Amino acid sequence: MNYREESLKRHGEWRGKIEVVSRVEVDTREKLSLAYTPGVAEPCMAIHENIERSFDLTRRWNTVPVITDGTAVLGLGDIGPEAGMPVMEGKCALFKAFGGVDAIPLCIRSKDPEEIIRTIKLLAGSFGGINLEDISAPRCFEIERRLKEELDIPVFHDDQHGTAVVMAAALINALKVVNKKIENISVVINGAGAAGIAIAKYLLRFGVQKMILCDKFGIICEGDISLNSAHAEIAALTNRERRTGTLKDAMQGADVFIGVSAANCVSKEMVRSMSGGAIVFTCANPVPEISREDALEAGAAVVGTGSSEKPNQINNVLVFPGLFRGALDVRARDIDFQMMTAASYAIASCVDDLSADRILPYAYEKRAHDAVAQAVAKAARASGMARL
Repeated sequence: MNYREESLKRHGEWRGKIEVVSRVEVDTREKLSLAYTPGVAEPCMAIHENIERSFDLTRRWNTVPVITDGTAVLGLGDIGPEAGMPVMEGKCALFKAFGGVDAIPLCIRSKDPEEIIRTIKLLAGSFGGINLEDISAPRCFEIERRLKEELDIPVFHDDQHGTAVVMAAALINALKVVNKKIENISVVINGAGAAGIAIAKYLLRFGVQKMILCDKFGIICEGDISLNSAHAEIAALTNRERRTGTLKDAMQGADVFIGVSAANCVSKEMVRSMSGGAIVFTCANPVPEISREDALEAGAAVVGTGSSEKPNQINNVLVFPGLFRGALDVRARDIDFQMMTAASYAIASCVDDLSADRILPYAYEKRAHDAVAQAVAKAARASGMARL
C-alpha cells in the first residue's frame, strides 16, 4: 500500500478523525432540565464554592488538549498550526483508543513563547492535563518549564519525554538480548533537538554513565562558545572525556547508537566501528539514519526504527495514552521522573517472547497501555504526586 496516497484519500473521506459524542440523552423535558437549565445551576454553584469539584462534576478529569504551534510537525518542520491538525487529531484518536482519554486538538497561531504560555494557562481550567506536541526547540523547553511551574495539572511534552520513556524501554530489553549492563555501556545520540536532549537527560538519570551527544556539526563538547543555552547545559552532563570530531568519530567503540536526527547520516562503516553486540536505534522519519538492513549487515545485534513496517518500532504511542490515564486516575499534580521510569519498565515488561526482533510490545497491545497506566498511578502515589 502507498500509505501517503491512501492516507490523503481516507482523510478526505473521514473529514476528521475525532468527533464529540454526548454522554447524556436530552430527548425529554426532564432529561433536558437535568443536563441543562435549570438543573445545571446546582453543579455550577458547587464548583463555584470549591473549584476542585470541577473534576467530579464535569469531564475535566478525563480531558487533555494536544497543543501545537505547528513549528516542528513530524519530520516536516514549520508547516503551521492548521497543517499540524491531522497529526493532532491522530494523536487524540490514539489517546481515546489506547487510554480512554478524551483529547482535543488545539493549534495555536503564534510562535511567541509568552503568548503560547498565556493561552494555555487561560484554558487550563478546562483540562485534567496538558500534552504539548510538535513545538520546535529551544522554545519548547521554556514553554514546558514555565507551564510546569505555573499550573497544578500535569504538563507533558511528548516529543521530549514520551520519546525518552519508550527509548529507555527499548534499551532495557535490548541490553538483555546482548547481555550488557546499562552502567557499563557507552551511548551516542545523534540529534540535539528536543527529543535528543530529553533522551540524553533521561538516560543519564536512568543509569547511563558514558554518553556523547552530536548535532549536525559533530560532537557537542563543554566549553564550545558557539553552543546555545540548551546545548551548553547538556554539554556539562555528557562527553566527560571532552572528545571532539564528527559523528563518525563518536561512534567508534560505542555500544549504543540512538538517532533522532536526519536521513542517511550513518554508514555501514560507522556501525562496523561500534563495539560487539551493538544496539542501533534509528528513529528519523520517514527515512532513518541508516536502513535496518544495512545496520544488520554491518554487524548490529539489535536494530530499532521509527517505522511500523519494521520489527522493533520505537514509538511514543506506547507511552502517552497509558501515562496520562494513570496520571488522570490519581489526579496527579505533575508527571515526574518516578512516573516516567515506571512507564519505561512497564512497557519493557510486556514482552514475553524477547528476542533481537522483539524488544517492545506492539502499539496496539492493550495490555501494554494498561500496564503503563497502573504503573504510573502507583508511582504517583509513591512519589507524592497523586491527589487521590
